Amino acid sequence: MSKSKKSGLGKFIAGVAVGAGLGVLFAPKKGSETREDLKKLFDDMIKKIKDIKPEEVKETIEKKIDEIKKGLADLDKEKVLAIAKEKGMQLKEKCEELVVYAKEKGTPIIEKTAKELKTKTADVVREVLAKLES
Repeated sequence: MSKSKKSGLGKFIAGVAVGAGLGVLFAPKKGSETREDLKKLFDDMIKKIKDIKPEEVKETIEKKIDEIKKGLADLDKEKVLAIAKEKGMQLKEKCEELVVYAKEKGTPIIEKTAKELKTKTADVVREVLAKLES
């Protein structure tokens, strides 16, 4: 393990120990009880430190970094644009289904509103796609 990785783990452990110690010190107990609690916390911390497996920590961190990199790659402009176009087509189809349904049910007022909704949805989709393409 490199020196920077060791010092990072050491800083983390020191931070946990200091935080636990401060929590115990500010608890409303007698001094002897507080010192005993603090001793138990430090003993517990030492046990936990001994249980840390550096390889496991390293693998977990590397896995999380790979997941983040993959997520960032999925934000690629072309991928986002392709997804947006697909969603736009799906919205267009849903609006068309609404217009057809309103027409089938013979409700001119709903049909008119459905057509307006279809037009406005298409306008919004075009605007979003234009922004993504630019």
